Amino acid sequence: MIVGITGASGTVYGIRVLQALRALGIESHLVVSKAGDQTRALETDLSAAALRALADVVHAPGDMAAAISSGSFQTMGMIVAPCSVKTLGEIATGVTSGLVSRAADVCLKERRRVVLMFRETPLHVGHIKSLLAVTEMGAVVHVPVPAFYTRPRTVEEIVTHSVARALDLFGLDTKDAPRWSGPPQGPSKGKASA
Repeated sequence: MIVGITGASGTVYGIRVLQALRALGIESHLVVSKAGDQTRALETDLSAAALRALADVVHAPGDMAAAISSGSFQTMGMIVAPCSVKTLGEIATGVTSGLVSRAADVCLKERRRVVLMFRETPLHVGHIKSLLAVTEMGAVVHVPVPAFYTRPRTVEEIVTHSVARALDLFGLDTKDAPRWSGPPQGPSKGKASA
């Protein structure tokens, strides 16, 4: 599995993806954009080396000759977590300036699964058009929206659930996502108000 980490806020999503893939025994190929490294330094206490140590193989963001830049290199697909507006725009247009967008472009042309954990709000029409374009090309936009029906108590629980749901899209079950099985049985704990 290819994992791209870009400069959007939410580096923790990429970290959790790498940890989950390792726990599942899935080989990971990591690309961290230059902006992704800047955001990692702002949002986490993890060093660049410690982040890269979570992956099985690490590729430089400018290495357009990397194995993952070719369709002949077989992968199960790619997840970009988090996905910045810049990366989204490059994938949407097919005009790739670095290895993150090139690897996503390759996965799409080979009809492999691409999941983009897009992190931006509010959106203008250009963002919406890019989201539509990547969806029409076969990518899945997975905005990491919290699921409150699980009654999360910590940010970590929210992140873990979002990552588990994103990996579900590859048929990978981390066992970390509480599954909805319907409302609890028994007397109601209160009525919802309008």
